Amino acid sequence: MLRSGKITSEALTRDCLARISERESTVQAWEYLDEEAALACAKACDGELARGHSRGPLHGIPLGVKDVFQTYDMPTKFGSEIYANHRPIADAATVALARRAGMVLLGKTVTTELATYSPGKTRNPHNPSHTPGGSSSGSAAAVADFMVPVALGAQSVGSIVRPAAYCGVVGYKPTFNLLSGGGCKLMAGSLDTVGLLARTVSDVALYAGVQANDSRLLNLPEADGSIRVGFCGTFDFALAQAETIETMQIARERLAKAGARVSEVTLPDAYRPLRDAHWTIFRFELSRAYADELNRHREKLSPVLRDLLESASEISAEEYAAAQATAFQCRAMMNDVMRDVDVLIAPSAPGEAPSGIDSTGSPVFNQIWTLLWVPLVTIPVGEGPNKLPVGLQVSGRIGADHTMLAAAHWIHRTLAREQGRPS
Repeated sequence: MLRSGKITSEALTRDCLARISERESTVQAWEYLDEEAALACAKACDGELARGHSRGPLHGIPLGVKDVFQTYDMPTKFGSEIYANHRPIADAATVALARRAGMVLLGKTVTTELATYSPGKTRNPHNPSHTPGGSSSGSAAAVADFMVPVALGAQSVGSIVRPAAYCGVVGYKPTFNLLSGGGCKLMAGSLDTVGLLARTVSDVALYAGVQANDSRLLNLPEADGSIRVGFCGTFDFALAQAETIETMQIARERLAKAGARVSEVTLPDAYRPLRDAHWTIFRFELSRAYADELNRHREKLSPVLRDLLESASEISAEEYAAAQATAFQCRAMMNDVMRDVDVLIAPSAPGEAPSGIDSTGSPVFNQIWTLLWVPLVTIPVGEGPNKLPVGLQVSGRIGADHTMLAAAHWIHRTLAREQGRPS
């Protein structure tokens, strides 16, 4: 519509800003907004289009930036008062590439404390008494509330998949290192993955395709009902709530009716230690990444994070190496695990967003997949007892993001749960 002149970037940006003005006091998704700069950028984008110049398919599209990505013209707090006055001199790589592609940066979205466990101020847009998840809480809530069409996230545990499920949007964690993490606050170097939150699978594929210069993502192959779908409850399926169990069953029946070849996939016993391995790796790397914060700003850390960093410093190199060996072994087995299927479907979270805002919810269904480095996308397909969204996760083989996203796009359309604007 932008390219054809049916709408302008300025009009789209003004619509986003009007929605933010209307709903931000309830949702509290934004850490920082710069309306003047966003409108100036949108007008400049429109000027380029009027002169016949487009920077590509993202030209003129508003973007929300999770406040763990550095921005040269906006403060970057990383969700912590330690960085209250932090003004970076450079953009994170994905932000710089978004600007180069002609995107309009609206501002920075709320994250949890240093992207860990202590919640920020954001509320679930469908019911403000429920958590939006973490740590990409502001990005998920802003997209779900129609404040912005796409927003950046990052995942080391479940920080894209879980808030996407809780807020009822599409959350995409690509294959590890598909999108550059340069300039993102380092948390766990062998886990941190830059990703997206949007309202359709094709939108996240578009952003990733532009950033990765991957034509397969820019032009997703057309999947159809002949895809092979494996349902995988994982070893933790006993922790799934009734709404997730029901959503999995309904999805299985509807996909089979639509022609998909549906089967059950059981993970091999070698995968049983994966969740513990993830926890070991995450804490070991976190304690080193945040050494300065613990050394010099201990009093500004929450007790939960402080205790986590202190206990993690006791993990030995041998324990860490053993956990990494488990991870590499299981990654090498993924092709065999998926030998009879094109994608796997698993729970995104135990159930709908829990009541209360003191916790971001459980990552129990996220850890192993993040550690495996496989591409993941959550799609909203169900509803819980409190009328809140329930998501399912689609995963694929390492490096086969285009195949996974094509299948997820078909699955989402087949199971579509239309998400209207919360009010």
